[in-house]
Amino acid sequence: MKVVGFTFVRNAVKFDYPFIESIQSILPICDEMIIAVGISEDDTRERIAAIQSTKIKIIDTIWDDNLKEGGAVLAIEANKALDAISADADWCFYIQADEVFHENDLPKIKEAMLQNLDNKAIEGLVFKHLNFFASYNYIADSRNWSKNEVRIIRNDKQIRSWKDAMSFRKNEQKLHCKLVDASIYHYGWVKHPKTQQLKRIEFEKLWNGDKINAENTTVEMPEFDYSNVESLKVFDGTHPSVMKERIEKQNWNFTPETKVFKKKKLKHKIVDMLESISGKELWRFKNYNLVD
Repeated sequence: MKVVGFTFVRNAVKFDYPFIESIQSILPICDEMIIAVGISEDDTRERIAAIQSTKIKIIDTIWDDNLKEGGAVLAIEANKALDAISADADWCFYIQADEVFHENDLPKIKEAMLQNLDNKAIEGLVFKHLNFFASYNYIADSRNWSKNEVRIIRNDKQIRSWKDAMSFRKNEQKLHCKLVDASIYHYGWVKHPKTQQLKRIEFEKLWNGDKINAENTTVEMPEFDYSNVESLKVFDGTHPSVMKERIEKQNWNFTPETKVFKKKKLKHKIVDMLESISGKELWRFKNYNLVD
């Protein structure tokens, strides 16, 4: 079985992405790692090149900054990396530059790929998506956040990154996937408030482009307001070991108000309870079809 990891990145140092930790987290179970690196304003490329691994292959790309709606340029960049994967690969392991996998989950992920290797009806593998928010101690758990995401796909050139590169489709159809008991640690919303706001401004351009104007107070604020969140829960697990140094260097404080933990709407609490009892996702958008 051959597994090839792939990702794309630009200005990862400027926006304080855990991109090195991201790459390192899946390298142990990948035979190769394709990284599409866009022209950056910092030393993103140099830091990736400095990783001591012969598995890594860097592809230099140029982002089309004229694409300013719906995050479309992100899927284009993801597909550039995906297209560079050789035909002899069986599985393609996608990871975004602000996502990390826990070393304890790697054996289960590898086993899931082996178990489904010959079952061509399975087109991808789905993982729980833990959305850390404001701090490494809290997870955003409202229904506005993604619960599960596809991160491993079969090496089928008809499968393409979809919309803003959060998921995949084949001929515009949802993939048939298996759910794996492993988690994606998503750290995209854990940064110093000034850096988070800088990133937010940049990404507003990718989704809304020319529609951004002086009336957009979200863009004008000097720091990101982490208090504007519907619901949080305390994270009581362990972080991936590759994140240890980064977590120890956190240089801002975040203490949520008590009401944040009780702010979730009653109907959402009821649905969450039903999901917990049934083990199924209820009334959520899912960009995949789960196969038992």
